[in-house]
Amino acid sequence: MIKTQDLGKSVSTSEGQLTILKGIDLEIKKSESVAIVGASGSGKTTLLSLLAGLDTPSRGTITLGDYEITSFNEEQRAKVRSELVGFVFQSFQLLASLSALENVMLPSELRGDSDAQAKAHELLDRVGLSHRMNHYPRQLSGGEQQRVAIARAFASSVEILFADEPTGNLDTTTGQHIIDLIFELNAEFGTTLVLVTHDSR
Repeated sequence: MIKTQDLGKSVSTSEGQLTILKGIDLEIKKSESVAIVGASGSGKTTLLSLLAGLDTPSRGTITLGDYEITSFNEEQRAKVRSELVGFVFQSFQLLASLSALENVMLPSELRGDSDAQAKAHELLDRVGLSHRMNHYPRQLSGGEQQRVAIARAFASSVEILFADEPTGNLDTTTGQHIIDLIFELNAEFGTTLVLVTHDSR
């Protein structure tokens, strides 16, 4: 499902080349859950960005699903992401002008799914927010916003879910609930999960 060979990423700085990642060989099988754990600044988010096709490596290869995306341009990588990938971010990334229901519907609508609304209703109910579906992000707590973001990620029936520090802006109790919810839905949908966290628990 996801495979890298000799993956590396370097960036130019005023002091020369800075190596962020080097020699990463990784294989993640279909429906497998993997946590990328490390301290802040250790390259976790850079690795996730490379695996998801949001960034390009300085060396090595990346295979995402059936696609070897290393040589793809941004348009080609975006097409692969739209087919295969969902995201949950630390900052929720909800559209402020859309209700919870509309936020969850959006990815399915963009893919042309005729049952986008029914699917969004079902997922919001699954994450315990059926009573909040007409509320806007500003009317929701941080935990509720993240649950909307999780519902949105699963709405497109993605094969791979990338979660980048999904509990970073939440208190410990709410954060644990969010992690549990991600794993529950991941098991139900048979999704491949790549979770980035600084929390070794």
